[in-house]
Amino acid sequence: MTSTSEGDPVPEALSRLNRAKLYEQVVERIKAHVEESGLHAGDKLPSERDLAERLGVSRASIKQAIVVLEVQGLLESRHGGGTYLRNDHLDVEPVDVLVARRSRLPEVLEAREAMETKLAELAALRRSDADLAAIDTALAHMAAEIDEGGHGAEGDRRFHEAITAAANNSLLAEFMRSIDAQIAESRTESLRQPGRPSRSLGQHQKIADAIRNGDPKAAASAMRRHVQTVSKVRLLAWDPQTE
Repeated sequence: MTSTSEGDPVPEALSRLNRAKLYEQVVERIKAHVEESGLHAGDKLPSERDLAERLGVSRASIKQAIVVLEVQGLLESRHGGGTYLRNDHLDVEPVDVLVARRSRLPEVLEAREAMETKLAELAALRRSDADLAAIDTALAHMAAEIDEGGHGAEGDRRFHEAITAAANNSLLAEFMRSIDAQIAESRTESLRQPGRPSRSLGQHQKIADAIRNGDPKAAASAMRRHVQTVSKVRLLAWDPQTE
């Protein structure tokens, strides 16, 4: 335990830093502070000024670290109101992992828009009663996950899988399976955006309604809007070159 210039005790996690790559170290110190202090989702972090003083770094380094944590959906900065935890634990990904995912995500989203728009169109033309039942089951599963405080990732996966099956095109289905891991990444990235799970569920319902009504144009349009929403993630707005 160290102390500030005023003599107040400071947890070791917030003692001064003096090495290179400061903002990455700041991320680790913030994580340690959350664990040592027993903070939980909804709790407020110390101010940027306070963190900068305790760690002995510039506020720019603090801001960079906070942005990295926001990109991962772990913190939420409220204008004029400080920075708050979104999870009980800061399960931080290495910056190089974030950079790699950021570089491949645009192509994944382009592929998803091209293929899933067509799949929704075909599903509206070819869906069976069993297909509609699978879509409804997926929607219910996602809604239950969200009601329990989750992101709805498994229900989301089942929904898109059910639409692929309803399209009855084995080649498109094989293409989708070939990028399953990349689709899962884009799903996780999207659903951890604030407010996104419930918004995605609403968009899923519109896609399902169009498929049920046998309206291929409306189904394709609803799916395109949905994938475009999926593409609006904090990660793509982040410029790692400025960090």
